[in-house]
Amino acid sequence: MRHYERRLPHWDTVGQPLFVTFRLYGSLPAHRVFPPESLARSGKAFVAMDRLPDRGGSGPSYLRRPEIAQLVIEALRAGERTFHRYQLHAFVVMPNHVHLLVTPKVVATRWLAPLKGFTAYRSNELLGRSGCAFWQDESFDHLVRHDAEFERIRSYIEENPVTAGLDTEAQQHPWSSATGRLKGGRGQD
Repeated sequence: MRHYERRLPHWDTVGQPLFVTFRLYGSLPAHRVFPPESLARSGKAFVAMDRLPDRGGSGPSYLRRPEIAQLVIEALRAGERTFHRYQLHAFVVMPNHVHLLVTPKVVATRWLAPLKGFTAYRSNELLGRSGCAFWQDESFDHLVRHDAEFERIRSYIEENPVTAGLDTEAQQHPWSSATGRLKGGRGQD
């Protein structure tokens, strides 16, 4: 496992569950206040920052478009089923960000970079844009350390549309693994 930092800390791991969030470029308010360094690495700081895009008050929300949300989900599934880059445990596509719970089978440069690159290129095509940033450069990732944390994160991901006020039940959100779970699947079908 490799640990490195840019603006955020990152864990490049294979074989251990990872919680990953990536956002549309420009989806965080321009004048947001970051938590102090002492809180920056805590789960509470992440939740506070994650609530900013949920409100959807500023920035793009291209993932509201069904064809783009579906494109992202198809790419997520292909990463697991076709390319065997990770095991996909849970996901949600929100209007301006994506949450994933995965167990990588390859390093991030071989699964996250291609996922974001492909979906950015195809989404920009659908939007009639060229050469425009689609995803924020950096993603947030958190190493999952035990089973209870895994289940808490899975629930956080699938309940995100309810918490954000988009749906009243997690299974109602069409762009989530919770929908498949309702049908008796693993949350991906």
